[in-house]
Amino acid sequence: MSNDRSSVRLLVAGELRDTAGQLPVVNPATGAPVGDSPLAEADLVDEAVRAAHAAFRDWAALPVPARTAYLTRFAAWVRDHVDPIARTLTAEQGKPLSESIGEVKAVATAFDYYASAAPHVLGETIPTASPTLRSTVLRQPSGVVGAIATWNYPLGILAWKLAPALAAGCTVVAKPAEQTPLSTLALAEGFVAAGFPAGVVNLVAGPGATVGAALAAHPLVRHLTFTGGTGTGKTLMRVAADTLKRLTLELGGGSPLIVAADAPLERAVADGVKRAFRNSGQLCNSVQHIYVEAAVADEFTERFVTAAATMRIGRGDAAPEPDMGPMCGEAALQHVTDLVEDARAAGATVLTGGQRLTGPEYDGGWYFPPTVLTGVTDTMRISSEEVFGPVAVITVVSSVDEAIERANAGESGLVAFLYTTDLRTATLGAERLEYGTVNINNVGGGDVPFPYAGWKQSGLGVELARDGLTAFLETKHVRVELGY
Repeated sequence: MSNDRSSVRLLVAGELRDTAGQLPVVNPATGAPVGDSPLAEADLVDEAVRAAHAAFRDWAALPVPARTAYLTRFAAWVRDHVDPIARTLTAEQGKPLSESIGEVKAVATAFDYYASAAPHVLGETIPTASPTLRSTVLRQPSGVVGAIATWNYPLGILAWKLAPALAAGCTVVAKPAEQTPLSTLALAEGFVAAGFPAGVVNLVAGPGATVGAALAAHPLVRHLTFTGGTGTGKTLMRVAADTLKRLTLELGGGSPLIVAADAPLERAVADGVKRAFRNSGQLCNSVQHIYVEAAVADEFTERFVTAAATMRIGRGDAAPEPDMGPMCGEAALQHVTDLVEDARAAGATVLTGGQRLTGPEYDGGWYFPPTVLTGVTDTMRISSEEVFGPVAVITVVSSVDEAIERANAGESGLVAFLYTTDLRTATLGAERLEYGTVNINNVGGGDVPFPYAGWKQSGLGVELARDGLTAFLETKHVRVELGY
């Protein structure tokens, strides 16, 4: 794969395309240009969707082993190009290079996983009351999939959508976020190299208001899958309603971390810092609200603040590598700044961090330090809005029951974390927390073998695991009378 940014092109109907319009991309660590992405317009989105529609019948009809062989070849290509793609990802998104390398490798893992999972999707035969009546259930691909990814994990999240959709027999038109299109478009060469038939995979780039809206509204798109903000998800849902598209939405998070009095404290602190500040807090499952039982609140807070305050911040491609890079854009940084200032003005205490980093090493970039707040009340904006930045709020509670009640009171329900050494607390807590994923004494994120679902306003449907594959299959009942 070439490192020349002019080689980054769209993929439409099996062809690598340049366009007259260009989408500038900026390095969040410096504010300097990274490159330009070709910019799709609504007519090119229509061409891509129609190409996917034309390719669907033959792709869906391929025997599963033949179809999944394409996924395996693509995974091998990705593994051969990890370094240049990861460097592009760090340049446009800001995360440390080792995290970008892990994300690129996760793309190959997802494609290999769904290549191996596809043969295990089975139909069934249902017994009937008649000796001459046969009733069978088929699982068949739903059609053209429109996939829209976000900028925090642009490659990993897109792989969660593309790999199962393709394995199921669907064709796809995918759109990366406008902040981070270059690393996604770098994959176009891989799809061509893997030999995917023309129209099976299409990659188009541009703003959500044009490209995303065109995908959501197109009548030939039968399934729309999106990861991003809850507000945008609701907008896409309204647009998709006109054609009754299937929807998979993975939306806002803002996760709670509950620390019981008997928690393994050292682990809770280390894991909490990791999940609160990884990728500059720009994760849908980032720890935002920490509820600590009073008996260990002082010790936990002191350890947590010390760990946060000593994190190293800098360019993701620096050596030695920092613990945390910049935020992805000025708007994201301003949102975090506003939420912290609102809380501070209303009486919250900032224990560390709290304002944009300045100085020669940060000039031009969008750096916000790990920030810890206490004294936050339910009336402050930070209590009800997703921060999506490196900010954690510590609240002292009288019991785990109170913590669970507070954690369940919000509108999000993606991931929750509970630290305790008591089996009863862990078991009942996991059952009572109203979240699609509950982690006990760990902060693992989304991984392909395990289902990932958003409850309440954190989404619709399930990604990953076998559920992520069956999401792209329609159910068909076939009833045959043999006694004619």
